[in-house]
Amino acid sequence: MKRVFITGASSGLGAALAREYARQGAILGLAARRGEALDALIAGLPNAQRHHRYALDVTDHAALAEAAADFLRREGGVEVVIANAGISVGTLTAHAEDLPVFERVFATNVAATVATFTPFIAAMQRQAAAGNRDCRLVGIGSVAGIRGLPGAGAYSASKAAVIAYCESLRLECRASGVKVVTIAPGYIDTPMTRGNPYPMPFLMAPEKFAARAVAAIDAGVGYRVIPWQMGVVAKLLRLLPNALYDLLFARAPHKPRQKRP
Repeated sequence: MKRVFITGASSGLGAALAREYARQGAILGLAARRGEALDALIAGLPNAQRHHRYALDVTDHAALAEAAADFLRREGGVEVVIANAGISVGTLTAHAEDLPVFERVFATNVAATVATFTPFIAAMQRQAAAGNRDCRLVGIGSVAGIRGLPGAGAYSASKAAVIAYCESLRLECRASGVKVVTIAPGYIDTPMTRGNPYPMPFLMAPEKFAARAVAAIDAGVGYRVIPWQMGVVAKLLRLLPNALYDLLFARAPHKPRQKRP
């Protein structure tokens, strides 16, 4: 029976991943800021009494470490840790008031990914050394991290950082037997994407995303774009010369900025 810890679990991709793992019989540790939403999610999962909820902000690294220690103590180990918590907001560098927004996005999307993994690595390495070859650290990147998008400097840069960080961590953990998996979602129908005022090609239901993501995690792949069609698009975009990319995307629609105080 897998033991799985997921951040950002109260809605969107995190909730979909929790439902998929619970359907497969896993024991879950679910972390998110909204405790009531976590309670509602857990109440609808199979074996609800077996799961653990941790109401916390992932930028509180001490709280993350305490949650990890509690989960390991209660369950005796962990097979999968998914650093899923993330935020996406429109930003423009020309606006000085957006600098704190950049900092908040990086704190949530990048630093919290590191803080999610750190408390679990030693335990997972011990498990791998004892013969448990199912240990996975999973970072949630994004297709938006493959090339910078206008109006999304904070989000694109943070997800590019997650992709590069997980690649480094994959190499660091290779000898220990702990596998690091990067999942880069395209457009998934979640609260994060529903406010986008532009077409979203290959939009996927979160349940389909979760099933494909879990399969990729189980397989221990190093990197996977979901859906695959967005993977093809991403590779083509990466191959475009900068001058052509700039010409095509300079006037692309922007994610709206939130009203700043």
